[in-house]
Amino acid sequence: MGQPRIVVVRSRLERDAALEAASGAKLRFLSEAGAAAFLGAAGFRALLGEHWPEGILDCGEAPGFALEALRLGARSLVLAPELSAFPALERLAREAGAEILPVRPPAIALGRIALDRPAGRAHLRRLLALHASGRMD
Repeated sequence: MGQPRIVVVRSRLERDAALEAASGAKLRFLSEAGAAAFLGAAGFRALLGEHWPEGILDCGEAPGFALEALRLGARSLVLAPELSAFPALERLAREAGAEILPVRPPAIALGRIALDRPAGRAHLRRLLALHASGRMD
């Protein structure tokens, strides 16, 4: 089926709606930009629950938050590549079997979709299908 679909999640409602709409297809969950600073790795892990391994935590320009996330077992992070600590953190991540991305991957933002309504959930299913087909990036 190709690359997993990526959705930006801010709540358990969004996480659960995306899982339901994906109908068992593989998903990745991207935090909001810079979420490590206000949510923290532990908060993002709690939001994702059993789906923590599929999480991508955006650490922005904060290498300390990236290090904390790696210590908590994060497998994928976003960190500004111009930081002097980027190469060292990238090496640590690789050694831990994780990855640090220099830019946010393309993802579906759920914030403006009325997930509490059938039409909103149907719209999300269509977006996920488009994303999976490669027609949306």
